[in-house]
Amino acid sequence: MRHSHIHGFGRPGGWQQADVPDASDASEWFAGRLPDDWFTGPPDIEIDREEIFVVGPLGVPDGTSDTEIDGRIARFRETTRADRMRIADEAEARYGRKVAWGVKVGDRTDLFTHLAVPVMTRLRQPERKVLDTLVDAGVARSRSDALKWTVRLVGQHSEQWLRELREAMKKVDDLRSEGPQV
Repeated sequence: MRHSHIHGFGRPGGWQQADVPDASDASEWFAGRLPDDWFTGPPDIEIDREEIFVVGPLGVPDGTSDTEIDGRIARFRETTRADRMRIADEAEARYGRKVAWGVKVGDRTDLFTHLAVPVMTRLRQPERKVLDTLVDAGVARSRSDALKWTVRLVGQHSEQWLRELREAMKKVDDLRSEGPQV
């Protein structure tokens, strides 16, 4: 049986996921549902409240040019499209989330169509000044782009801390589920 790597974001037991079906078994479901010949190893499965990412490794011989890799990715995307759409429909019905696909070749990851979800936030003047400085400096085209840029930067530089925080939250949720039922 193929095992997938699963990464969940957000708080699984929190209030914000009360209306979203549990996706804790998605890794196993995709392992059983995906054709064995699509990827050279288990896919990474990432889940949040809106979307499930399925990113699998493609086998490419060492020394393959970037242009040939582009062609292999395009071939995979086209030849698997109908099956990916059918599997995505099943997963969306089961987990209440959209499914996005991608492939990984070495250090390169290509994501196919995926969601861009709007997020509403209220910022006070000091935070708005940060975003406006990024816009004025030409780092971002708008406050929205500046906010997206800062979130990516924080994510890159604090991935280990965020991973530890997610693990701690999962442990709390596990302990809560093992405790007395109220």
